[in-house]
Amino acid sequence: MNQRTLSKEYPFEGKGLHTGKHSRVLLRPAPASTGIVFVRTDLGGAQVSAVAANVVSTRRSTMLGSGSAKVGTVEHVLSALTGLGVDNAYIDIDSSEMPILDGSAAPYVAAIAPDGLSEQDAPRVWVEVPGEILVRREKSGAWIKITPSDEPSVELTIDFPSKVLVKQTVRCDASTDYASQIAPCRTFCFLHEVLPLLCLGLAKGGDIGNAIVIVEKPMKRWQARLMSKAIGKSLPGKLSEGFLCDPPLRFPDECARHKLLDLLGDLRLCGGFLKARVEAYKPGHALNTRAAKELFSKF
Repeated sequence: MNQRTLSKEYPFEGKGLHTGKHSRVLLRPAPASTGIVFVRTDLGGAQVSAVAANVVSTRRSTMLGSGSAKVGTVEHVLSALTGLGVDNAYIDIDSSEMPILDGSAAPYVAAIAPDGLSEQDAPRVWVEVPGEILVRREKSGAWIKITPSDEPSVELTIDFPSKVLVKQTVRCDASTDYASQIAPCRTFCFLHEVLPLLCLGLAKGGDIGNAIVIVEKPMKRWQARLMSKAIGKSLPGKLSEGFLCDPPLRFPDECARHKLLDLLGDLRLCGGFLKARVEAYKPGHALNTRAAKELFSKF
C-alpha cells in the first residue's frame, strides 16, 4: 500500500475547548514521507511534527510542542486523519489550540471523505512492534497492551465509578467504518468536574453542543445557574441525572467510542500506522501518549 495525502485544502474554524480562543485551521496536502505536521502561521510558520517526542502536556487533552510553538487538543484531527488513511498532511493553525468543533472527529471526516485521497509514490510506513508492550498506571489500574498482529485492531474498556456511565467495551478493526461508527462520538466529562476545570483555566470553550456532560445526581437550582453561566446557554432550573448534551447521545456507548477515537489519535504519534493488536483498560491521554512514546522509541 502506498502513502496518501489530502486531495485539496480544507478550512475549519472555531473555539478551543480549553482556551476558548478562536482559531482558524487549514488542512492541506503534504509531500510523501512528511507525516502530519502542525504549522503555527501566527508564529512565522513554526512547525510541530505529530510525533510522541513532541508531547508536552496531557492534562485533559494532548498538547504538542517544539521550541516556543505549541498546539493543544490535537487528538481529534489526528484520529480523523488516521481513520481516513491519511499518511501526510500539513495543518496550519493561527492559535495555540485546535478548535473543538462539535467535540468529535466528524466535521473533519465529513469534509475530507467525499473527495477521496491522493495516492503518492512511496510505500506506507507501518509501525510493527517486536514484542508485547505494556504500560500501566498502578494507582488507577489503567493499562494498555500492544502486541504484534498482521490484522490491526483496538479493544477498549471504560470503567468509571458511576451509576450513569456504566462499564462499556468497544472494538474496532479493518471491518469497522470509522466515519460512521467512531468519528461522530463526542468528548465527555462529569458535571462535578466542570467548575474545577474552569478554576484551572480549562474548558473555557466547552458547552453541551460540543461535549457530553454526565450528571451523577439531580442538580440543584444554583448548580444549574452556575452551569448555565459557564456554558453560555440557559438550562432548566433543575436537571435530573443522566446525559446532558445537544443533540442527544449518538450511540448508547458513545463515551467509550470517543475514548477509542482519542486512543487512535494519540497512538498516531508513534510515527505511522500501527500494525498491532491494542487492548486498553481505562485509557487516557497520559497513558495513550506513554504507549506512543514506547512505540516511537522502538521504531
